[in-house]
Amino acid sequence: MALALGAIVIGSAAAQSAAPAPAMREEGAAPAAPVFTRARLVSVGPKVGNKLYVRLKLLPLAKLPFTTQTFRVMDSALLANIPEGSWVKFTAQYMDGENTVTSIQVADECKRFQPCD
Repeated sequence: MALALGAIVIGSAAAQSAAPAPAMREEGAAPAAPVFTRARLVSVGPKVGNKLYVRLKLLPLAKLPFTTQTFRVMDSALLANIPEGSWVKFTAQYMDGENTVTSIQVADECKRFQPCD
């Protein structure tokens, strides 16, 4: 009886691992919509060499070990008219060994336990 039960469990695990992998995006398919992360702009700069950095305090829902993180900004024009302390939503990519902000814009404050857009 135990041997038969063990065979069923092993067979079930093998069937789950043999499930097809998620389909890759086909060439020519529309690119995925950007995913925005909400944060509060803590500080801008100083420049290190020719690189500009910002510190962003991420919302607790981001499930990251540290809520305040430093990101590189490729173009300082992205930060025009965004004062420190503002709530923002941004996109970032890992480029040249650093987390880099690719777009950023002012957003409404996301209240705790309230849905954000």
